[in-house]
Amino acid sequence: MAIKTIEIFNVMVFKHHLRKYNAAFRSIEEGDSFNDGFKLKFCDGINVLIGENGVGKTTILKMIYAATQWSIKQTDHGKTKSLVKFFSNSLKDSNALKNVERKDDYCYYKVSDGTHSFEDSLSHEGIFNYEEWIGLDIQSVFIPTTEMLSHANGFLAMNQKYNMPFDGTQIDIIVNASLPETREVPAVMSKILNKLSAVIDGTVILENDSFYVLKKDGRKIDFSLEAEGLRKLGLLWKLIRNGLLENGSILLWDEPEANLNPELYPLVAEILLELQENGVQVFLATHSYNFAKYLEIRRTNTEQVMFHNLYKNCNLFSDEIYSQSADRMDKIEYNHIMAADNKLLDEVYEL
Repeated sequence: MAIKTIEIFNVMVFKHHLRKYNAAFRSIEEGDSFNDGFKLKFCDGINVLIGENGVGKTTILKMIYAATQWSIKQTDHGKTKSLVKFFSNSLKDSNALKNVERKDDYCYYKVSDGTHSFEDSLSHEGIFNYEEWIGLDIQSVFIPTTEMLSHANGFLAMNQKYNMPFDGTQIDIIVNASLPETREVPAVMSKILNKLSAVIDGTVILENDSFYVLKKDGRKIDFSLEAEGLRKLGLLWKLIRNGLLENGSILLWDEPEANLNPELYPLVAEILLELQENGVQVFLATHSYNFAKYLEIRRTNTEQVMFHNLYKNCNLFSDEIYSQSADRMDKIEYNHIMAADNKLLDEVYEL
């Protein structure tokens, strides 16, 4: 099952100034409605969120993740956290996420699969359309920017007792990596596991609440002693081996390029495309033009990858967030990561 759309109104950076602009500005953003909040349509394949800092890329990933967790029918309250818990465990309520001028201003976010929808109204402190959403069992995995498996020993028990200041995505990734491995691995997933295993020179195991890389020569290396980029690939290996990335599931990955050797960008892009081809919908947030470009040039058809650029429109003298989506990077205006690369090239040519 794929996520098709998200709508956000007055949550975090997605502030909407109702009736702020005069008619002279209405033609600047073609098709934009000044009575609606932020909206974004996704493809069924790989959705790449780009843009400068502070435009809401990670926020969108966490909103989608929170919605998918609420779709799972189970009794573990830890898997159905309110959105605020996916930003910080120390925040008491969702008021910290509201971006409104008055207390009675409306704010919400809405995630839809095209047929069903999940709407979390921060104004009403409640979930709309919950009856049609619960039970869809949309399986998802969120990989945060912060590497967490090195801290796994005793982490979950301590967090339950002391409520440590980590957000829900950081806690969940340890839970997911700690799950038992599946008995059988599909052939296509075995190919991906072999590619990852070749890079990390082994496999990832869990013993006595700690993660290790079991090297091909038999050595057992503490996970924290591996290079952080390799730990990231080791985590991906473990998630696939645990059966969490299969047909119909969703992978949300915040800055996959962080601490990763650029030489490994093509490999990670190739693996993500293979996951997509086998039914995994992917959402990424990245600041790397090179990494995003590898996804574009390595795909086999344009439907596999869609780029979503988030930006503030300076022409409107506004702090509202706008978006532009395209199947190619060079079709996007206000493209900050491409502009940064071009600026560097200009400086090189001037030498």
